[in-house]
This record gives sequence, C-alpha cells and structure tokens, in this order.
Amino acid sequence: MPRRNRHDRGRPSNVGAAMGWARAESGADGEWLVRAVPGSQATKVYRCPGCDHEIQPGVPHVVAWPADETGSVEDRRHWHRACWQARERRRPTRRR
Repeated sequence: MPRRNRHDRGRPSNVGAAMGWARAESGADGEWLVRAVPGSQATKVYRCPGCDHEIQPGVPHVVAWPADETGSVEDRRHWHRACWQARERRRPTRRR
C-alpha cells in the first residue's frame, strides 16, 4: 500500500496559503486580527507604520487590522514582524 502524505492536517494544503488565515491578538492598543504574509506572497512594496521604512517584495511580514472592523480594507496595515511585536514599546510613526 502506498504511503499517504499527511502534511495537510485536516485542510487542503493550498487553502491556508491562498486565504491567509488571521488570528486574533489583543494588546494595550486594542483587539486586532493579524495575518502572516510569507515572503513568497509579498509582491508589493508597503510602508511599515512602526518604523516608517519600506517592506520590500519578498520580505515576510504581517498584516493587522482592528478586530471590530474586519471587512475594512482601508484599516489594514502591513508591518515588519519585529515592529508589530514592539508596537507597545513604541508608537507608530507619522509619514513624512
């Protein structure tokens, strides 16, 4: 009998990558939905609100938006992972 690959863990392997599962996070700044973006899916340049530097294509990062406005694309922000984790120690910068 041939071996079965079990890497899917109960869901099709392409669903998580295509849809980008969001997880809920809470902090002093409120409730957030956060989605990890792998470098292979990062195809555009974004500006991180934490450090005001660009996130280049191919760089893994996170997308975060307020949990109470889950459908609002305008409220989504792309952050470097380290900047997102440090957001409570430093506030987002204003764009110059």
